[in-house]
Amino acid sequence: MPKPLTARLSTLKDKIEGYANEFGLDFFDQVFEVLSYDEINMVASYGGFPKRYPHWRFGMDYDRLSKGYEFGLSKIYEMVINNDPCYAYLLESNAEVDQKTVMAHVYGHNDFFKNNFSFEHTNRKMVDEMANHATRVRRFIDRFGLEKVESFIDCCLSVENLIDQHSPFIKRRSSPMEKESREAEREKTGGRSEVPRLKVERSYMDGYINPDNFLDSQRERIEKEQDQERCFPEQPERDVLLFLLDHAPLERWERDVLSLVREEAYYFAPQGQTKILNEGWASYWHSKIMTERAVEDHDIIDYATAHAGVVSTAGGQLNPYKLGIELLRDIEERWNKGCFGKEFDECDDMTARRCWDQGLGLGREKIFEVRRLYNDVTFIDTFLTPEFCVDQKFFVYEFKEKGNRWEIVDKQFKAVKNKLLSMLTNFGQPIIEVVDGNYKNRGELLLSHRHEGVDLKRDYALDTLQNLCMIWRRPVHIHTRSDDKGLLLSFDGEEHSEKHVEEP
Repeated sequence: MPKPLTARLSTLKDKIEGYANEFGLDFFDQVFEVLSYDEINMVASYGGFPKRYPHWRFGMDYDRLSKGYEFGLSKIYEMVINNDPCYAYLLESNAEVDQKTVMAHVYGHNDFFKNNFSFEHTNRKMVDEMANHATRVRRFIDRFGLEKVESFIDCCLSVENLIDQHSPFIKRRSSPMEKESREAEREKTGGRSEVPRLKVERSYMDGYINPDNFLDSQRERIEKEQDQERCFPEQPERDVLLFLLDHAPLERWERDVLSLVREEAYYFAPQGQTKILNEGWASYWHSKIMTERAVEDHDIIDYATAHAGVVSTAGGQLNPYKLGIELLRDIEERWNKGCFGKEFDECDDMTARRCWDQGLGLGREKIFEVRRLYNDVTFIDTFLTPEFCVDQKFFVYEFKEKGNRWEIVDKQFKAVKNKLLSMLTNFGQPIIEVVDGNYKNRGELLLSHRHEGVDLKRDYALDTLQNLCMIWRRPVHIHTRSDDKGLLLSFDGEEHSEKHVEEP
């Protein structure tokens, strides 16, 4: 069971919170709880929530975390939940300097959750919602049996990433009322496509203002849009889970399970979209608070050791803490010195660029703006510079079969930036869309892989098709590319098949 804070930890919390307020952080009420290493592994296996629905994958995660701790391979210092109030857990065995560092780090996360635009649409009472999900699933297990419910959850979890992570901000489908309005308009015109004409005051000018070729092109465009509306779906559907909820022949309890898996996927999506910026922001503030306010003389070596461990980078691996904090510091320094804008960008004198300092002092204001308005993709795309890549020794590497080893293949800024962006776009996963819910007029489901540099993993794709078939109850297909040729992978409920096809 979680333990309340000791008197000493309560005092430290008040001090750290005061420092966070002093630096201008804006956060939800913060609740800390103290857990043993076994308890914190248990909560971590549930994704940071004390209660989740029962499923075998949580047990596997717990076993992995426990063995990592026991063998000295890993240690969880903190966990923090995007909730109001914000919950965070402290490891009971941490030294006092570690507890202060963790608290300062948590207040950075708390501020980020509250103020970054990516989290505006998330459920701020998700701790309670997760507990409700657990209750609903347990009721289904009591009624239909563990094996049946858990097997269906397996299917849902295999496709939980097939959501439209941008849908909270982008309208991609027409509402039922909009569709009804268009249908009513068509009935009034007898199904004819009426083309809006520009208003003219004198009739003899109509042929010049509304020429026939213009009206014909507009009529063709409108009719094409109407044909698309008769498709199923009207436009390629990025939110595959929503399409399944709307159209798959599911039982009521299955629809409920799929809906809660989808809800949780959307809750966690912003954390995947902002991993680098979020961890960088929290690391920036724990460093600022500890080095300028909270650390004491006798703690400085232990703090430096712990912080170095957080931002250290193993060979060939990207540490989001390190990249995030260093890029935020770079932005702060550039905006303090005025190293931005047209004049600076057009300066070709490298010595002048290195010595550039207009003393603007806008760095702190700028990083707060970045915290509010950016996610990882826009953060990297906007603020990564050639100088930063050289300073941080970034490069692109690949495995070479000829030499049977990993080799550096490019150090150019453009290649490094493109590699980072490709890793972050759609979480580095393939973009999948529903293009036809009545494929070949047989009620089969056709998906399309929008190939933008990320190939499908064949074994993953085949297993996912099989699980989708269990949800859709009919054969499922996906169109992709392999060796620059169109490829259709299919599962008919009994066996897999594949054939080369033209572009859909």
